[in-house]
Amino acid sequence: MALDTVRTASVTSAEVRTKIAYNNRWKNLWHNPKLIFIAFFASIGGFEYGYQQGVLGQSLVMHKFADNFPSVVDSSSATGWLTSVLQLGGIVGSLSAGVFGEIFSRKYTMFAACCWVVLGSYMYIGASHHNPALLYAGRFFTGLGVGTFSGVGPLYNAELSAPEMRGLLVSFYQFATILGIMLSFWIGYGSNYIGGTGEGQSNLAWQLPSIIQGIPAACLALGIWWLPFSPRWLVKKGRDEEALNTLAYLRKLPVEHDLVQIEYKEIKAEAIFQQRTFAKQFPTLAEKESQNLWYNEIAQYYNVVRTWDNFRRVSTAWLVMFWQQWSGIDAIIYYASNVFVSLGLTGGTTALLATGVTGVVFFVSTLPAMAIIDKVGRKPMLQVGSVVMFISMVLAGIIVAKFRHDWVTHSAAGWVAVAFIWVYVGAFGATWGPVSWTLVSEIFPLSIRAKGASIGASSNWLNNFAVAFFVPPMFEAWAWGTYIFFAVFLACSIVWVHFCLPETKGATLEEMDRVFNSHTGEADAVLLAEIRREVGINQAVNDDAVYAAMEKEKMVDEVKGAHVEVV
Repeated sequence: MALDTVRTASVTSAEVRTKIAYNNRWKNLWHNPKLIFIAFFASIGGFEYGYQQGVLGQSLVMHKFADNFPSVVDSSSATGWLTSVLQLGGIVGSLSAGVFGEIFSRKYTMFAACCWVVLGSYMYIGASHHNPALLYAGRFFTGLGVGTFSGVGPLYNAELSAPEMRGLLVSFYQFATILGIMLSFWIGYGSNYIGGTGEGQSNLAWQLPSIIQGIPAACLALGIWWLPFSPRWLVKKGRDEEALNTLAYLRKLPVEHDLVQIEYKEIKAEAIFQQRTFAKQFPTLAEKESQNLWYNEIAQYYNVVRTWDNFRRVSTAWLVMFWQQWSGIDAIIYYASNVFVSLGLTGGTTALLATGVTGVVFFVSTLPAMAIIDKVGRKPMLQVGSVVMFISMVLAGIIVAKFRHDWVTHSAAGWVAVAFIWVYVGAFGATWGPVSWTLVSEIFPLSIRAKGASIGASSNWLNNFAVAFFVPPMFEAWAWGTYIFFAVFLACSIVWVHFCLPETKGATLEEMDRVFNSHTGEADAVLLAEIRREVGINQAVNDDAVYAAMEKEKMVDEVKGAHVEVV
């Protein structure tokens, strides 16, 4: 069989379906709303991630917190450590998610993450002037939980989703993250008044936000038992019948429906291909994998970097999160109140109010991004976002450089700088926020998907740690230079996205090999074609089945132009 013909066969029935089904996604969601419910409920981990990002910055400007923990508030180094210990836990959690997500399933790993978050939340409020160590311990365990969520939550949503809705459903993780940030800002603003804002302020002012933090995690821990397993994880574990039933449940179609059967076969073919190619190239490792479950997982980390293709995808995921974090977004989120004080908004209450508005801007800007990500594509959104963020950072830096020594006289300039910060945050919420997590969850083949997604998430946490730790002294020493520093990284990200990032819009998870120009060897291409025939994927027959199924669903009028003839 000619190599070009084999490559052409990668234009699957699932892709034909994707091009049409995108135009019907809102109607499909209306008739099958459980996908939205599952995606949002599974994204509570993102809510916890965002909530924890915002909650500490609120505490730092509260009178009672400063009274209880002066060593933390008065030292930029101590503030940096208290902020960044969350990231240390996040690094551990995100990396471990790659192993536990494969062995125990995506959803059981999320249950463990819930337990860590609840533990950390209530350790934090147990801290006192005589025992500040509990602040750090609570933050670490919370980080362990939200880091685990970040490694497995977006992946879970991606694997449950049909390709035409994957960007939308994975974006729910970022949506929940922004919702958590916004609510933490306003809860912090409201709790600041408990007992007054001066010396009479109650300890409950800084404790209440952390008390509230544990509640969503406890709800997810209870409700997660009713969520379905990932059908792709089930196929990889050989639980094919359960995978078929899960797909039918998620698509709200009978098991024997052509669309369910074709999607299942696509997943099955990819799983067999990855298994056989690994066994062919590394027979000794493959034999040990079959004998020991834990050795299997260790061997798969080697699988992550054994080929240029896998290494390229891991590097892409790692760099996506690198550029996301060094855009400076978490510097603004973690220290928003302090940033606004530095811009001339004197008084903790005014700074908290401006921080609350930041949360609203973040939240509102994310909503349209979720609706258009599958239409516009990933690259254009990242490019536009970087340009707007770059301009906002540069202009804010210029204003700070010119007026920071006399904000009282130039209060209007301070508010202009604040406005540019809001524009910057809005641009991130509409682009880099949802797009980054979508990319990390979708670009990997099934064999390394959990490992790759966890490595991508760990990049988020590692770079998040560096930003959180170094930003307080940077603001002290560089002032306006900090804004220009992040603007330089934004300029570099524009170049990287343009030249190095492939567009993944519209491709199924099983078609990412085509996006990354993989299977270039004729032997691999022939093997993939043989496996597809083995599981019953006959392209011409399957396309006819897709059309018949869509005609039944009254979608066929839009399809005929999207059909791709395959030899």
